[in-house]
Amino acid sequence: MEERKPILRYIDELRVRLIYVLVTIGGIAIFCFTFNIGEARLSEYVIFYPYPDLFNSISATVLNKLRYDLLPEGVKIIQVTPSQAISAEIYISIFLGILFGMPMIIYQFGKFVAPALYSHEKKMIAKIVLPSTFLFVAGCMFSYYMLTPFTLIFLYKYGFAIGAETFITIDEFVSFVSLFTCAFGLAFQLPIIMVLLSSVNVVEPKFWRDNFRIAVFLLCVFGAVITPDGSGITMFMVALPMIALYVAGYMLARRKVK
Repeated sequence: MEERKPILRYIDELRVRLIYVLVTIGGIAIFCFTFNIGEARLSEYVIFYPYPDLFNSISATVLNKLRYDLLPEGVKIIQVTPSQAISAEIYISIFLGILFGMPMIIYQFGKFVAPALYSHEKKMIAKIVLPSTFLFVAGCMFSYYMLTPFTLIFLYKYGFAIGAETFITIDEFVSFVSLFTCAFGLAFQLPIIMVLLSSVNVVEPKFWRDNFRIAVFLLCVFGAVITPDGSGITMFMVALPMIALYVAGYMLARRKVK
């Protein structure tokens, strides 16, 4: 019975941390789904303020921004069921909740694992928070501004070539964009993972060098799985930056261990 008490205490601590995270994500998501941001001028200053607007909310504004930036000219978004538009906005609201709630997520995760870490391990984790955030943002931006527009234009050119009417449903569009964005934000964490594993002596830096060919193969497979076309062009657009990140991770891991 005495052995079960610490386990129950950890489970209760995890439950409390998860509640904080879920409340944060849910609160931001509800706000983005029900409010928009207006602006008012006070003399020479511009003041931004939230106001309730279900049909022109922050989520709807983000959805229109995605459509304007990413969809090729001539491709229209359609709604084929009554609930597709609202489902897409809910999905975007949750995504925004996770995005803007990331500081709380990281903080709660740190508070949960901190008692089990040594002081040098806490310092090491603190040092990688900023680079990890930067790489996540870089991966999302690479996907948003380069890969996703190129992939959509490339795929729809086949339809343009035969004169087909080109459409995409609103839920498929949101799923496509969010999948690419999140996948690349996480995939760009590869150097951080490599450095961490080498820093805690799980693997030596030469492991990354000796298994370079296997890593290239696996990254090409990853590119083939995540891209929807079979041409191989978008696969290499995914794999090449990942290979570059792998090499950078190896160099950083070797330098860190030295």
